[in-house]
Amino acid sequence: MNRLPHLHRLAVRLLLIACLLPATALAGSKPAAEGNGEAAAKPEFTLVTLNLYHDRDDWPRRRVQIVDELRRLRPDAIALQEVLQHEKLQNQAAWLANELGYDWHFVTTDPPSQARRYGNALLTRHPVTERGETLLHPLEDHRTAGRVQVQFEGRPLNLYFTHLYWAPDGGPTRAEQLADLLAYVEATSGDAPALIAGDFNAEADAPELGALHEAWLDAWGTLHPDADPATSTTLNPAYFDRYQQVDHVFLQRGRMQPLEARLLFAEPDAQGTWASDHRGMLVRLRLPDPPAADPGPASGHGAGHAPGR
Repeated sequence: MNRLPHLHRLAVRLLLIACLLPATALAGSKPAAEGNGEAAAKPEFTLVTLNLYHDRDDWPRRRVQIVDELRRLRPDAIALQEVLQHEKLQNQAAWLANELGYDWHFVTTDPPSQARRYGNALLTRHPVTERGETLLHPLEDHRTAGRVQVQFEGRPLNLYFTHLYWAPDGGPTRAEQLADLLAYVEATSGDAPALIAGDFNAEADAPELGALHEAWLDAWGTLHPDADPATSTTLNPAYFDRYQQVDHVFLQRGRMQPLEARLLFAEPDAQGTWASDHRGMLVRLRLPDPPAADPGPASGHGAGHAPGR
């Protein structure tokens, strides 16, 4: 009887066992960080807010550096103010969204039948589950606030965006608009965390923004409490004769943690063209841990189980 085939099969089996043993040992000795949910990285979200300066100062040239920077950063969401469209201009938010591959939501007081429409927008690369908007009083100022709820890491997140009254002495008007905005947030946010981004035309600690201070956190001020006004201004010094930070991202206290806040478009392009008369702001934040999964009732005849029929 020829024993060579039998010996050959035995050798193959021994070789397979030898190969599997190291993999089995490694599988049973994963680093603690991989198997420990508490050590896993918590989800982080990035948002950019930017006043586009509508179509002034060569928009076709300005939009090139804007879209290039946003494409490089790839933020989770982008809040835009002074968004314009008319007969000869595609909606600026729509153009940027198409270039970036983002969803977009544009809000305005101008009717859809009107060719020239002016307002605010939010772009996002995450699934949108809800959209909304509200008017801000006084109505003759033609201001709005918008809302987009996205699904991020399997959880809902509310993104609110706005642009308040512009005049330096318009504090009472901004306070009225902010009251409308916060009432809208209260009515629509539900249990999901929320942030508010936009051009508030006031410093974060201005009296007219006082209604925000108890429940909302200024992301920039939290991370840069002693920042030099000359380097933290969001009004582009090439256009304005004053240093003032008027563009903000406010986070719900206790529900989000700011990790980074920095200014964008602080330099012109190689031809000397500025992206906007405002600087943009990028904020990176950490969201809270997801709610613990409900383990459900115990097996057997625990509570919640109907008796057998």
